[in-house]
This record gives sequence, C-alpha cells and structure tokens, in this order.
Amino acid sequence: MNIDFSKMNGLIPAIVQDAVSGKVLMQGYMNEEALEKTKKSGMVTFFSRSKNRLWTKGETSGNFMELVSIAGDCDGDSILVKANPRGPVCHTGSDTCWDEENSSKTGFIDQLRAIIKDRKNNPSDKSYTASLFAKGINKVAQKVGEEAVEIVIEAKDDNKELFLGEAADLLFHYLVLLEAKGYELDEVMEVLIDRHSKKS
Repeated sequence: MNIDFSKMNGLIPAIVQDAVSGKVLMQGYMNEEALEKTKKSGMVTFFSRSKNRLWTKGETSGNFMELVSIAGDCDGDSILVKANPRGPVCHTGSDTCWDEENSSKTGFIDQLRAIIKDRKNNPSDKSYTASLFAKGINKVAQKVGEEAVEIVIEAKDDNKELFLGEAADLLFHYLVLLEAKGYELDEVMEVLIDRHSKKS
C-alpha cells in the first residue's frame, strides 16, 4: 500500500466502512503514526486535528472499531478502512456520522459466499461444505430440498429458534447449490431486479 503522506501535510483522509454491512461509518484523518498504530493494535486510530494527537476511536466511550482491512486508493491519497464497530460510531450516539442506521447483517452473505467458493476450490477432509461438493450436484440439490421441507414444517409452528435455524440451513445450502452449479447470487439478483423494473 503506497500512501503519499506528503500531499496534505502528513494527513490522509480515512473512510471507515462496516466490514459486514458495507455502510460508511465515518471519516477521520490518519498520519503515518496513526496508520501504523491501527495496523499493530487492530483498533482504528486517527490523528485528531482538534486534540493534536493520536486518537483511538472508542478510547473514551468504549465503542472501539476493530480493524478488518486497510486499502489505499489509486492515487495513494486516501485510505479505506473496513472495521467491525463495537457500538455506535458517532459521538451523538448514532450508528454512523451521517445519522444512518447500521443494523443490516446481509452483507455477511458475501463473506459466506467467499468461504463456500474456497471450500469448493480448496477442499478439506474436515469441511462439511467440501464434503457436499465431493458428493456431487444431486446430493447438493437433495439437501436443498430437505431443508426446504424442514422450514415448511417449522413454519406451521411458533418456535422462532427452530424456524430461524431451518431458515439458516436452507439459505446456506441454497448458496452451496448456486456455487455447485457455477452461478453467482448476483445473477439471481439481476433476475429479481429485472422483474421489479418491468413491474414498475
């Protein structure tokens, strides 16, 4: 990562994004020392222009942001930080500094898809997912059918925990089936988007 700290008197804008939801949480500034401390500590740290010192997000409130990844932009003059926030990000108590809600967990599906793809391309004897791929498309499709029946059965009762468990099983095996077929979830989304646009 080649960051040019000379462009803005040693300070570079750092945009922080929730690693799961993809929501932009805040913007701060980092100098070289803040960047190194962020990498070493695993907690997002900025240079505070008002306090004129390093400032780790959450050092007062306890609402730290745990580092997931850091990337520089194409010009080397801004930083994208992906993090897991531990509580509200803004000093006002809001989830983000733009007063937006950040409660969605659906971004985790992309992480899960990447894991499933890895299990297919780099199988392990200890991996349940890899064992499904090894058994072939018929077994994968059968598992989706079994999970679909099980969620229908649970839908008739009022046990939230069991229903959500079956819903998670169905979603997981559906993603495995898509990967086994060589299709992307984005392609399914395109079908839904196309249908929606035609109805609009």
